[in-house]
Amino acid sequence: MTRKAPAILFAALCISGCGQSGSRQRGGQAGAERALTIAVIPKGTTHEFWKSIHAGAIQAARELSAQGAAVNIIWKGPLREDDREQQIQVVEGFLSQGVQGIVLAPLDDRALVRPVEEARRAGVPTVIIDSRLESDAVVSFVATDNHKGGQLGAGRLGELLGGKGKVLLLRYAEGSASTAERERGFLEELRARFPGITLVSADQYAGPTRETAKRAAENLLNRYGGDLQGIFTPNESSTIGMLLALQDIGLAGKVRFVGFDAAATLIDAVRARQLDGVVVQNPMRMGYLGVKTMAERLRGKPVERLIDTGVMLVTAANLDSAATQPFVNPPIARYLSEP
Repeated sequence: MTRKAPAILFAALCISGCGQSGSRQRGGQAGAERALTIAVIPKGTTHEFWKSIHAGAIQAARELSAQGAAVNIIWKGPLREDDREQQIQVVEGFLSQGVQGIVLAPLDDRALVRPVEEARRAGVPTVIIDSRLESDAVVSFVATDNHKGGQLGAGRLGELLGGKGKVLLLRYAEGSASTAERERGFLEELRARFPGITLVSADQYAGPTRETAKRAAENLLNRYGGDLQGIFTPNESSTIGMLLALQDIGLAGKVRFVGFDAAATLIDAVRARQLDGVVVQNPMRMGYLGVKTMAERLRGKPVERLIDTGVMLVTAANLDSAATQPFVNPPIARYLSEP
């Protein structure tokens, strides 16, 4: 059974949160359901990817509230994507604040298991988004098919190289299930389809920021850059860090390079032919469906255990196509700016 927080607490939570929640139901509305408060917890709060998740969550809250099923969201997460302890503290903090549901992108597929299972025992269910959690104590998993995303990256890179050459994979971070799936998909597809390609490095990690990624990329390029034909990176920060390192030494656009995510910097690099493609997700849809799925569960409706939010490869050839726009140009500002 979900816990019922008093109306005053709802107001306080919304003020202390992002301030971008849906409208609250009025006590005199005939037939309107009581408002739900849902915490949305990203892996971090600096990358453009998470801003898209935030916008999608707000979109869902506004739509549901406009339909008379009022939902308030609170957006809170760690600043850095390697601060597992802070994310655990955020989850635990929400349990004492009277939220009825949690939408969580876990930083670590194991470290967040305990707080999520504690939340379930306390009557607060969790929908997992973006990155899998090694637990059955969740309502639903709403995410990209990350393994397919890695396969798309390998296919693009292998075809560009004609099935020959030396390539490297710069991984993201240990414990991140989403990027581990992309890395696995990339490696499996590369080995299966392009046996003539040599993998010179696949055991280095970029770390949580573009700065740590750039340092890791510089180390790899110093070692292999003179005899390297291709690169794959599995997320926004690792791709930006590698791009910056390649630009610094004049190799951007000369080494074949496929990355991941649709940050503005990366889309500009695709247009400038400094990136040969990016595998892109639909994070706004992920945030939207995460909140909608949780709201449906809290109101007793059946929900799917696994929801695929889509993935595609974007290159200079299809960058401006209509099919690509929801992935590369979502209407984030409509939801993250005050109306």
